[in-house]
Amino acid sequence: MPSPYRAIFEAPGSTLFSVAGLLGRMPLSMMGIGIVTMISQVTGRYGLAGALSATLAASAAVLGPLVSRLVDQYGQRKVLRPFTLVSLAAAAGLLLCVQQDAPDWTFFVFTALVGCVPSVGAMTRSRWAAIYRGDGRRLHTAYSWESIVDEVCFVFGPILSIGLSTTWFPEAGPLFAGVFLAIGVFWLTSQRATEPAPHPRDGGRSTSALRSPGLQVLALAFVATGAIFGSIDVVTVAFAEEQGKKAAASLVLAVYALGSGLAGAVFGLLHLKGEASRRWLLGICAMAVSMIPLLLAGNLPLLAVALFVAGLSIAPTMVTTMALVEAHVPRTKLTEGMTWTGTGLAVGVALGSSAAGMVVDASGAEAGYVVPVVSGAVAVAVGLLGHRRLRRPAPNREGQRERDDNSGVGQHQDGEQPVA
Repeated sequence: MPSPYRAIFEAPGSTLFSVAGLLGRMPLSMMGIGIVTMISQVTGRYGLAGALSATLAASAAVLGPLVSRLVDQYGQRKVLRPFTLVSLAAAAGLLLCVQQDAPDWTFFVFTALVGCVPSVGAMTRSRWAAIYRGDGRRLHTAYSWESIVDEVCFVFGPILSIGLSTTWFPEAGPLFAGVFLAIGVFWLTSQRATEPAPHPRDGGRSTSALRSPGLQVLALAFVATGAIFGSIDVVTVAFAEEQGKKAAASLVLAVYALGSGLAGAVFGLLHLKGEASRRWLLGICAMAVSMIPLLLAGNLPLLAVALFVAGLSIAPTMVTTMALVEAHVPRTKLTEGMTWTGTGLAVGVALGSSAAGMVVDASGAEAGYVVPVVSGAVAVAVGLLGHRRLRRPAPNREGQRERDDNSGVGQHQDGEQPVA
């Protein structure tokens, strides 16, 4: 492992919570595509599959920031465990309904409840932020590492989910996504020493981190970015099926994530100067331009190459986004702020997967790649219009009070000591 990455793991407990976070994030790439694969196999209806995937993303978009706000107030352990149990119970209900050929509306009810799954990526990033607050170099490397972990999940998650559902039984992908979620969240929340201290509200009405103008731009741009991701997942599965190689969709999507992961690994080694907002806008533009070649890919090998190139801009953009979030929201609302970017992605995934499913049903898979192209153009427009907000000085990041002197990692009632 290159020395900058080795250095961030010198903090006690960092390796364990990172591994737990990886496991807990696997459902991020497994559940949505698993539902698409399961429903398309059982019913043959990509429109229904895309609508259910959109329902899952929309539910996570609504519930995710609420869960994270509670985490900022009461701590990860107290909040994440009960919400995870609700999500797991709903996933079990969905699989049972599919197996018993229940009415379509039952699929939507249980899928919506599955969406209360916690944003595990925000939880691990908030732990890194608490450990390396004030150390911009190591925090940049830590965020890059988390983007690599994200892409590892997106490399292996679709392979596992689609592979299990196509070679074993249709419900296998979502089932194993639930298993990963349970293991990851309960293991992560058992590690109290690295858990950021909560910030209880001292009466009055709590305000949302989304009041930050910079965060508003990031979240809105990520709606369009999420539409790229959601539409690519749905259209690629359909495209592979039209080619007579549906199981190969997982490999093609893995190549997409591989490109992002490699770019993230290199990005974490760089000591960057200049405005982060300018790097972010450049990343958004590169992501949009990389969608155009997808329209020209007439077979799976060419599609894989095009997606690999497209993936190169993802992780650097995500890393820069997290740095901008950390700079533009109060520290007492950092977990919620990070979750809002995920919420933007989830809303976009909902819109993109739904639109892609309808286009595929109406005009075929190749036409479906118009959706990520249009989504990329929208992301660029939002970035250009909102770039000035990202360049403005950050607000008072201490929140309503100067709490950080007493908000070190691991300051719990059980007497555990801070890591850093």
